[in-house]
Amino acid sequence: MPRHTGLTLGVASLVGTTVACLVLWKLINRRRRQCCVGGDVKDSSAVLSHETSISDHLQNPSEVEVSSSSAVEKILQAEIKIVSKAEEWKAVWPLLRKDLDVFPVLGMDCEWVSVDGRTNPISLLQMASHSGFCVLVRLPRLVSAGSTIPKTLLTLLADSDVLKVGVGCREDASKLMNDYGLSVKGVVDIRYLAMRQRRDIFQNSLSLKSLSETILCYPLDKSFQLRCSNWDADEFTQDQVFYAARDAQVSVALFLQLLGFFSLGSSPAWASLLSKCQGLIDVPFKGKGVANGDVNGGTRQKKEVLFEQSSQNFPGRDRDPRRNKKKALGVGYSVRKSPLYDNCFLHAPDGQPLCTCDRKKAQWYLDKGIGDLVSSDPFVVRLRFEPSGRPESNVDYYLTVKENLCVVCGKRESYIR
Repeated sequence: MPRHTGLTLGVASLVGTTVACLVLWKLINRRRRQCCVGGDVKDSSAVLSHETSISDHLQNPSEVEVSSSSAVEKILQAEIKIVSKAEEWKAVWPLLRKDLDVFPVLGMDCEWVSVDGRTNPISLLQMASHSGFCVLVRLPRLVSAGSTIPKTLLTLLADSDVLKVGVGCREDASKLMNDYGLSVKGVVDIRYLAMRQRRDIFQNSLSLKSLSETILCYPLDKSFQLRCSNWDADEFTQDQVFYAARDAQVSVALFLQLLGFFSLGSSPAWASLLSKCQGLIDVPFKGKGVANGDVNGGTRQKKEVLFEQSSQNFPGRDRDPRRNKKKALGVGYSVRKSPLYDNCFLHAPDGQPLCTCDRKKAQWYLDKGIGDLVSSDPFVVRLRFEPSGRPESNVDYYLTVKENLCVVCGKRESYIR
């Protein structure tokens, strides 16, 4: 074989091997890319299916966490029952007790009628559970004809483990005791909770209407026509029913909102958050001046303690002899230099006696030119204008002549007032 032929075959073999290696390398890389792309597609589809399952899970109403706004709407749309007889109370009591087994709290309020400035006994007791289920108890009808209040209602009101929350509910509890002898325990004024949980509340009113608008963003109708309507009427209007129920429902909604109960669903959560009411149960509301939940006058007691400590640290401060020195009897009083009663008279233009007065006042009418001097002893001034009022009889107290004498010994000189 010629030499150049062998060289040609060697070069051709080398080129062929190189080309084959390149082709094989490209095939391997292409296969790898396809595998990677396939894996990514599989992973992305798996993630997508997982997200889809999560989305489907979240869209399930039973698994969704109810927002506070929707929870408030649910409370305000709950069923309302009016109770006028013991049989009606027996029918609603199981429904109310079912809610109390979940959260032992009731929004409470009372309505009554005032006649000529005098308040009548409570006409309506409103109670709403955490679900918004509201019971309107017409107490006068419940105790009419010698009937007694159901024992379960008495036990419910007296149970301190069931919180009764509202604005001014402590005063309502006192009126229930005075009017019907009902003992109400476990009362919490939600104004204290609002002051503890919301510092901005101090700048606003603490009425139920204001708290509802500030915390729940719900406008509460407090028109005069509804507030002062006839709560002793034979039949309530629809507006009266809604008004009465809203007060109790909004009260319990405020309580739950302030304590964050809308996101809870277990008894331990109730027990743990119940500590936020510590020191507020059965305590009358004392106004905005009580800060940080200090409802028992802790600031005043603290000042008294500090004062006692300072007295102990500096005992010489309290040993001022002038403080313990007793005044002699009669010191600080002076004998009158002029009579206490001048017994001057004012007469109407027609001569009717109006009253007695001192000399200075009678002289004032003369100096102003609105009275004429009738006599000097006794000093009598007749007015030149019609007075705004006249005595009803001649034995009126303001017409009697008052003697200048001591009421103890009867002396007419050296007396003091």
